Amino acid sequence: MSDSAAKNILSIYRRHADAFASQRSRALFEKSWLDKFITVMGGKGSIVDIGCGNGQPIAGYFIQQGFQLTGVDGSPAMLARARHSFPAQRWLEQDMRELALNETFDGLIAWDSFFHLTQQDQQKMFPIFDRLSHRGSALMFTSGTDNGIAMGQFEGEPLFHASLAPDEYRALLSAHGFTVVEMVMEDPHCAGHTIWLAQKSG
Repeated sequence: MSDSAAKNILSIYRRHADAFASQRSRALFEKSWLDKFITVMGGKGSIVDIGCGNGQPIAGYFIQQGFQLTGVDGSPAMLARARHSFPAQRWLEQDMRELALNETFDGLIAWDSFFHLTQQDQQKMFPIFDRLSHRGSALMFTSGTDNGIAMGQFEGEPLFHASLAPDEYRALLSAHGFTVVEMVMEDPHCAGHTIWLAQKSG
């Protein structure tokens, strides 16, 4: 079940974009972490939102703060909503696992997106984070609390999530030049999210 569900993630978000848009909270409970991310990246510059969905509310918040944003998602229907809302920004239809851009960003965020990848594919994302960043770049992503797979449900279909152990995330970040700035497990002030905030140091 988990193997097929892992392969089905993009299909789910392509087919259920309307349902996601209607159900996605816009309360911006993430704001305190988004502000920390902005502080780490120096308060200005360019951001790549990896798994941006329809651009609301996270990409929208950064855009309102004056950042130049590149949104990446594998769902054309999601991106169509993002382009309609924010036509001045860049929206790219790509699978994050194959993301190859010949540029670096001041901030990289993968909020509630990266954790849909298998553990092996998550490991392979760290060289991509490395290539898309430069010294001083901020990186923020959400994960599970320990090594394992967790199955959710969306629109009646199994929804795959996976996580590495915290020690492995720390090792992967370090190996690719990132220093952990802050990490909170199941933050009660952020809807129980487990959040990693790091900065490129080398």
